[in-house]
Amino acid sequence: MDTSKHNLATLFAQLGLDNSPDQITQFIHKHRIADDMLLAEAPFWNEGQRHFIEESLREDADWCELIDELDAMLR
Repeated sequence: MDTSKHNLATLFAQLGLDNSPDQITQFIHKHRIADDMLLAEAPFWNEGQRHFIEESLREDADWCELIDELDAMLR
């Protein structure tokens, strides 16, 4: 069982993305989604990333709060 503390950097790492502070900022500025689009439906995710987001939200996993935070940042 994963008992580590999750933060935005660990979420980016889990998604297979560069998780340095500068790269997180660049990602957020580069990728925007419409208010009526689900985060998992965003066109910039690959299949694995999409599945991770959907499954985490469906199962109310420890990642949900951070996924919601990222969702808000991308709007």
